[in-house]
Amino acid sequence: MSITPEALGAEFTLTTAATRLDFLSRRDNGDTALNTVQDDGEDSWASFKDASTQLDVHESLELLALGEVVARKAHDSRLVGIRAALRGGADWEQIAQALGVTAEQAWDTFLGSIDRQLDDDAAAAAAARELAGTRPGR
Repeated sequence: MSITPEALGAEFTLTTAATRLDFLSRRDNGDTALNTVQDDGEDSWASFKDASTQLDVHESLELLALGEVVARKAHDSRLVGIRAALRGGADWEQIAQALGVTAEQAWDTFLGSIDRQLDDDAAAAAAARELAGTRPGR
């Protein structure tokens, strides 16, 4: 089976993808917090606690693809967040501050998200464009 962002994106939500990504990242970085068992005085766990946590090829590719899934899903969530902020009464300066960009960049991001995500729903795209108003600075 091929590991792709598209396949994993259909399987994972943003939350579950981020959780799995974090798990694999910690294992690959050698973080023993996830695989350390409290030592009850028995030496049987000593080698387990010190074992290498390097990922195999499948897990490494899954880690890479999940990073892309999380990035894409997080990027797509901007549309939802910006629409919620606009409906809640925020202006473009406030939205820009929350995104760490200029008001013009925030507006452009929103319009770009509309074009990508709502291209098959003309009514929703029109409503989102109306909600956006005119480009800040004009």
